[in-house]
Amino acid sequence: MQLRGYKTSDCEKLAELFFNSVHSINAKDYTEEQLNVWATGKVDLQEWDKSFQEHKTIVAVEGGEIIGFGDMDNTGYLDRLFVHKDHQREGIASAICDKLEYSVNGKRISTHASITAKPFFEKRGYFAVIEQQVVRSGVSLTNYLMEKEL
Repeated sequence: MQLRGYKTSDCEKLAELFFNSVHSINAKDYTEEQLNVWATGKVDLQEWDKSFQEHKTIVAVEGGEIIGFGDMDNTGYLDRLFVHKDHQREGIASAICDKLEYSVNGKRISTHASITAKPFFEKRGYFAVIEQQVVRSGVSLTNYLMEKEL
C-alpha cells in the first residue's frame, strides 16, 4: 500500500468509495433509510474537490486502485476517513490517521464519528465529547463528536 497526496483526478473515485463504504460497512449500525440520506450517491464533485484541496488529504493506493482516504482541515478537524469494504482491518485507516495527526500543528484533533467508527477512534485515544443526532432530509442519524489531545 502506498499513501500519497490527493489529486483532482481522484475525486470521483473517492466519492464512489465513500458511497460504497457507507452502504456496506455502516449497514450494521444504521437503517437503509439512514444510509440513503447519509450517502445519496450524488455529491457535488466540485465542492468535494475544493474541500480536498484545502485540507490535508491522504489517499491510500494498492495495485493502482484507491482503497482508502482521509482528510483534515487546518484546525485539526478530521473530516472524512473511509476505507474500501474489501480492505477493512488491514491498518489502512490507522496509517492514514497517523499521517494526518502528525501533520497537525494544534493541540487537539476532533471528528464526528459514526456508531461504526467510534470504537476505532477510541482505540486511538479519542474520547466522545457528546452523542448527537444529525438530521438529514428529516431522518435522524446518531454520531459522536470525538476529540484527542496531542
